[in-house]
Amino acid sequence: MLASMNHQKVRDQMSDAVVRVQAGTPFKEIAHLLQEYDITAVPVVDDENRPLGVVSEADLLQKMWGELREGEDETDVAAASAKARATDAAGLMTSPALCAREDWSVVDAARMMARHRVKRLLVVDADGHLIGVVSRSDLLRVYLRSDQAIRREIVEEVLVKALGESPSEVQVDVTHGHVVLSGRLSSRTAVPVLEDMCRAVDGVVAVEYRPLRAADPDGP
Repeated sequence: MLASMNHQKVRDQMSDAVVRVQAGTPFKEIAHLLQEYDITAVPVVDDENRPLGVVSEADLLQKMWGELREGEDETDVAAASAKARATDAAGLMTSPALCAREDWSVVDAARMMARHRVKRLLVVDADGHLIGVVSRSDLLRVYLRSDQAIRREIVEEVLVKALGESPSEVQVDVTHGHVVLSGRLSSRTAVPVLEDMCRAVDGVVAVEYRPLRAADPDGP
């Protein structure tokens, strides 16, 4: 059931205004682009607009760091030394580029960012062409969903459609993304499933279930 949740897609959150460079773009031109557009990295693409890698501020700063960085193994030092000598995007970029498909869910993209400890992913279409960039801040926009939209999805998609529960038996209250469920479910085993499915709804911060007590004969 959890896999059926309809998370927002990467295409809904990404930025499609992407500043990009090619492998032969000179060092100083890249530095000017980062400053002009107030960005911290640019994707490097081939002649068919397919991502080759990414040049970040950190890559450019290898000119200053050179081989003086401590605590790295020989492979890291060799890579840093090569970037310190590089004069164009091909030599400066970190590759291969980490990419997300436009039809990925925001959860899939967030997991990949966390796994690889990166701040952004390049977004490609089915043919591998660069169409956008999605960042951590883009993904966090799901938490800007209104409480009303969250409650509507829980009632209509989770309670009724997925679990077959009656909305008259379960009260759903949402405040600042905090979901409080109260009432009676058809079985006790449905409680953890309901809680997990609610946590999987985009924009939910926390979920709390309050069973109806015997002293509350009327219920919600």
